Amino acid sequence: MKEGLNKTSDPDTGMGRRRFLNSAAAAGLAGVGMAACSEKPATAVAGASAASGSATAHAQGGSSVHLKPGELDTYYGLWSGGHTGDMRVLGLPSGRELTRIPCFVPDALVGWGVTNESKDVMGRKADGSLRYTVADTHHTHASYKDGNYDGRYAWINDKINSRIARIRLDYFVCDKITELPNVQGFHGIFPDKRDPVDPAINYTTRVFCGAEFHIPLPNNGGDIDKIDKYRTLFSCVDAESMEVRWQVLIDGNCDLTATSYDGKLAATNQYNVENGAKYEDMMSAERDACLFFNVARIEAAVKAGKFKTYGDSKVPVVDGTRASNADAKTALTAYVSVPKNPHGVNASPDGKYFICAGKLSPTCTVIELNKVLDWFDGKLEKLDQAIVAEVEVGLGPLHTAFDGRGNAYTTLFLDSAVVKWNVEAAIKFHAGDKNAKYVVDRLDLQYQPGHVNASQSETIAADGKWLCVGCKFSKDRFLPVGPLHPENEQLIDISGEKMVLMADHPVRGEPHDFIIFKRELLHPKQVYALDDFPNAIKDPKESGVVRNGRKVTVKLTSQAPAFSMREFTVKKGDEVTLILTNLDKVEDLTHGFAIPKYNVNFIVNPQETKSVTFIADKPGVFWAYCTHFCHALHLEMRSRMIVEA
Repeated sequence: MKEGLNKTSDPDTGMGRRRFLNSAAAAGLAGVGMAACSEKPATAVAGASAASGSATAHAQGGSSVHLKPGELDTYYGLWSGGHTGDMRVLGLPSGRELTRIPCFVPDALVGWGVTNESKDVMGRKADGSLRYTVADTHHTHASYKDGNYDGRYAWINDKINSRIARIRLDYFVCDKITELPNVQGFHGIFPDKRDPVDPAINYTTRVFCGAEFHIPLPNNGGDIDKIDKYRTLFSCVDAESMEVRWQVLIDGNCDLTATSYDGKLAATNQYNVENGAKYEDMMSAERDACLFFNVARIEAAVKAGKFKTYGDSKVPVVDGTRASNADAKTALTAYVSVPKNPHGVNASPDGKYFICAGKLSPTCTVIELNKVLDWFDGKLEKLDQAIVAEVEVGLGPLHTAFDGRGNAYTTLFLDSAVVKWNVEAAIKFHAGDKNAKYVVDRLDLQYQPGHVNASQSETIAADGKWLCVGCKFSKDRFLPVGPLHPENEQLIDISGEKMVLMADHPVRGEPHDFIIFKRELLHPKQVYALDDFPNAIKDPKESGVVRNGRKVTVKLTSQAPAFSMREFTVKKGDEVTLILTNLDKVEDLTHGFAIPKYNVNFIVNPQETKSVTFIADKPGVFWAYCTHFCHALHLEMRSRMIVEA
């Protein structure tokens, strides 16, 4: 991150917010708690080490999770919010929650789901109301360039309603949401790391999405009792347009997703190759699969018109079933057998391997990607030959992270532990060298861990500094708060040979996956660009009320400590669209706007424009006021909405 972004000054005016608050307040208010404010920036410069001067450093490189006041974290973390339907942004190693980015579910703080702009992103019914108001976010990943994160986008899924949201990482806001057609239980998600069709395009152009649940296709009331005809689709979404490019009809289901560093392969682990509809049927087979997708061949098939569509969807669907892909030289998919009910597939930073964890088998399976490509090229007789290791690591292995030094870290749900094991040693052991000691370390966790990720884990720049584990149960770790316990996210130092547990963090359920990356990969903007908003009111003189029959547009601006109109009048029954532009340019000078009894509350950040539409169905006087502290005269910042009977 650039040093300038850590200062409290505005790039245009050079005026710090503290100085602004001082100078803008009337002289008679100088003593109202403002004299203590200083022009000196309160934050440390970007180059400061997160471990410097810490009181709780330990032997592994002096690493610490405790930062001094004003000291900045060295990593960003993007976390799923679970049932809150948002994305959490953390600073690491401190574990401090920096913000939440609303996506799929209304958010009262910023007015997400209240403003017209957010409703348009979320999706509306014909009557203008939101299509969905619940969500279940699981997985979040970010865009790549040259095998590392590029700071452009992040994506997150909604499992309930099969939606994918894109986050702009320059402003940390959701700008697009797409609903996948003919899909239920959308779970796994991963962007490609480069374009496989054009090697010169070395950045993310697509995002792959897996669906867990089998449904009739199309799901319009037919074939309800014909479970053997239920099918699942694997989807590809365009990273820029957020349109669904294509889908693949498969046998079995999808769970999680991974992509190769050369852009040629995407994969999903499958825990239900039986196509079972009941849990006992889903675990009857001793082996399931890691299903590989040959991206270039699929896109060539779509271009050649070798697809069908389902229901009202126009998205092309190619046939990726086993029966239609037996010939390796023309196959679009490849089913590699792995044990049993795996829960997770992850790509090693060296680009060589995908690792599937067994869940109902105490094993991790290491699949060599070049051998999968050899099978597609007809150079490998059997797909099983792509498996170069299948080793026991403990009970209930779920997910795997990497340190960039050849070691993998796998969570053991039933053992309540994380195991560190060396991939190359495991390959030697599997090849017959029983003296190869592949298990390096093991650490007990509290309790029953699920997702795991390490700093820069699935990039070429994996640095082996920090590991975070999401534990599904906390029990005795925190103060009791009634029957609903928090979950426990635990931070581990992995910079040395031994793992060291550094911190517990209680978290409201139920978060899932996350990524951790160095802060210098992001360059967030502190102030919006006024010209980015087509309906921006650029001058307070443009404020006013415009009537078109019973439709009324109210144009307002905000500049601390006042709105541009002290009052405005509409009539009962009017459809009112209120547009508000924040003309303040000072970093962190956000305004809110709320109208009592009208279910209106939202914020506008510096140079941002938002709008709301409502029916003025209650006559009277309604004091619209700023809800976000902005100024010494914040409480006086109001406007009267008068609704004439």
